[in-house]
Amino acid sequence: MNLSKEDLARYSRHLLLSEIGQKGQEKLKESKVLVIGAGGLGCPILQYLTAAGVGQIGVIDMDILEESNLQRQILYTVKDIGTNKALAAQKRLLELNPLIEVVAYPYALDTTNALELFELYDFVVDGTDNFATRYLVNDACVITEKPLIYGSIFKFEGQVAVFNYQNGPSYRCLFPNPPAPGEVPNCSEVGVLGVLPGVIGAMQANEVLKIILGLGTVLSGKLLVYNALNAESLILNIEANRTVITETKALKSKFKELNYEAFCGLEKTTEIAEISPKVLAENLGKYTLVDVRETWEQPRYEVLEGIDIPLPRLMLWKDKIPKDKPVVVLCAKGIRSKIAIEQLQSQFGYTNLINLTGGIKNWEAQLLKAK
Repeated sequence: MNLSKEDLARYSRHLLLSEIGQKGQEKLKESKVLVIGAGGLGCPILQYLTAAGVGQIGVIDMDILEESNLQRQILYTVKDIGTNKALAAQKRLLELNPLIEVVAYPYALDTTNALELFELYDFVVDGTDNFATRYLVNDACVITEKPLIYGSIFKFEGQVAVFNYQNGPSYRCLFPNPPAPGEVPNCSEVGVLGVLPGVIGAMQANEVLKIILGLGTVLSGKLLVYNALNAESLILNIEANRTVITETKALKSKFKELNYEAFCGLEKTTEIAEISPKVLAENLGKYTLVDVRETWEQPRYEVLEGIDIPLPRLMLWKDKIPKDKPVVVLCAKGIRSKIAIEQLQSQFGYTNLINLTGGIKNWEAQLLKAK
């Protein structure tokens, strides 16, 4: 694929590098990369691949941009709040580089679409934040024989690796089994240093470019662990487990029937009652409220004042929660409150707990709607 005059002007700093030159830039232009997730990791991945001139970039994400995302998802502006991330990313990326193609998939990745979607691309980059999707992405990459560029972040630490590359190990070779539900919370539950996804995402983009251009040493069979607080990193070796890889490939015939939520223990073992903000507002006097957010989290509403028990202290302070009257448990988005209810129901026999659907964010939305 020949470079246009516009390409030659835009990518001149690449062309000056003897290791890249015109042939290398043509390789980038011919490449197709799919990025899973347009959040904290996805933003820098997408920006750098776009700027580098990767010819076709796909981005899949069903999430809607929220104000709290802007602390680390620097691809977006306040004008994008309330819009789908994949579509907002597509618009911004084409403004950055109109010489490439950006395809947006504004829906969830699942077993019904993953294999067909992965077949359209040369490489898959994982920018997700949950284990169910990570295992799904890994298995789909093994089945379709696509290299997987992996990254993850937690508070102040990040990880980068390349899986399924040139007969190398897969994600399941490193993590055969997922952690127990709630054992490793995501950044919406514990927070993350804003610059960390930028660092890790840039490293992931770097691995993509190295693979396409045939440069350097690819992080295949290795896991890079980076600590943002002391600027230290270490590299761990990963051995390929051929049995695991063979078993993963054998999943192809039943892939669409697999349940990754169940595999990661995320399916509810007990039913959780839900209450909408509207119904709660109309019947506030009937319920005791338990807020499992951290005490500093805002906003707080006088009408929703009750018992504050941050989720990490739930087991220590559970006796504050009555068992003889209806209790509504709430948090920012209704995620931590569900975790709290599941723990209290399964371990301590609570039968009177109700989750505030969508949490405080949904409560706010209802207030704005009412106005």
